[in-house]
Amino acid sequence: MKTREELQSKWYKIGEKYAKEINEMVAFGAEHGWDNWDGKEAEDTRGKLAEAVIELLREANTNSTVDTFRQEFPPAHAPIVSILDDKGSYIGDICYIAEFSVAFMQGTSYEERQAYIAKGTEVVALDKEIKSIGQSMRNLVYAIAYADKIVTRQGWEGEIITEFTLDTLANIGITRLIPFNDGQKVLFISSEGIYLLDTKEEKLLFPILEEGEENNGLAMDHATLSHDNKYIVVGDQCSDHIVLDNEGKKVGVVGPQSSYPHYCLFTKDDTQVLVNSCHFYNGISIGVAAVKLVGADIPGWEEHEDITYLDEGMRVYAGVAFNDYYILGDAYGYIRAIHKDGRELWQHFLGSTISGMVLSEDDKTLYVGTYAGILHKLTLNKPVRDTHTIGTADIYEDFRLLVWKNENSVLVW
Repeated sequence: MKTREELQSKWYKIGEKYAKEINEMVAFGAEHGWDNWDGKEAEDTRGKLAEAVIELLREANTNSTVDTFRQEFPPAHAPIVSILDDKGSYIGDICYIAEFSVAFMQGTSYEERQAYIAKGTEVVALDKEIKSIGQSMRNLVYAIAYADKIVTRQGWEGEIITEFTLDTLANIGITRLIPFNDGQKVLFISSEGIYLLDTKEEKLLFPILEEGEENNGLAMDHATLSHDNKYIVVGDQCSDHIVLDNEGKKVGVVGPQSSYPHYCLFTKDDTQVLVNSCHFYNGISIGVAAVKLVGADIPGWEEHEDITYLDEGMRVYAGVAFNDYYILGDAYGYIRAIHKDGRELWQHFLGSTISGMVLSEDDKTLYVGTYAGILHKLTLNKPVRDTHTIGTADIYEDFRLLVWKNENSVLVW
């Protein structure tokens, strides 16, 4: 049995060496090209220490000594991978509420779900009947879904704007909800179809069916709204990306550059839309200027004058937008800042597939959820916290919350 001092020394020294080697390798590849790298692959050998370190983390949470613990045991992903098989779970549908406060869902649309609110490091379970939550692109309008209805509010606990009674969509697992900026309509995304809800109807937007054709459901269903709510973009693994106006009328088509359409997002000023398609854990993202969307007929798998290649590596699962760049989360546990002209600005490693992201209103704080059951609170453009950080960004992790299954409480690290 190793003493705490021995554990701490091994954890710190091995982790520091591993991060240094990874960062040096990435820097070499960026400057000289990966084909010229012939060095040894970095290896994190701390897996056997993980159970003991997590037990010490539990003690630190009980004793309110987390700050000291983190200095001694900087968090890492690779050593705890074996623990995540039993503990990890989807953390997504993250909604920014106010400074130091976000709401989120634990569990995917096809699992048992629980909504939480995190106020700083304090995490409180919300009504068990909540099936999904969503936030508008602007104006801090929220949608909260129950089995038989969806309610939109101005502000998290603010005045009710609209209540939508669910008919055919009652009790259906929801992939994502996006209320319109005025709360009068909701984009309802599910494997059963993508719908536009108002108080009068549940309008099926996608799949687009011919007369008499049955809706057989979707795989990798996804959609987004432009920030001004002028456009809706929808897709699934068997389709192109379809551009619709805000009433659901098809106005354009953007074909995929990889096998399966997987994600889409507008820049914050709505001048460009990013669409991502994937193949296994990799993918290609392209950008199309918004002024080109009406009447767009961009074929898949070939170059076109109206597309900009943004990234040719990531299978994108989540993202947030600025006016001139995106922060995208991928299947390998990286978040990357990609300029709308295709330049990678920085990368930062968190670990496990990224499942959700939201920005604070002032664009300074980024919350990121992963399939490891972890919610990260990151301060952008602030020097890194320790020598264990893997990445090229000025990102300071304030804390991470381990919202794990079969734990008595949330662990702060």
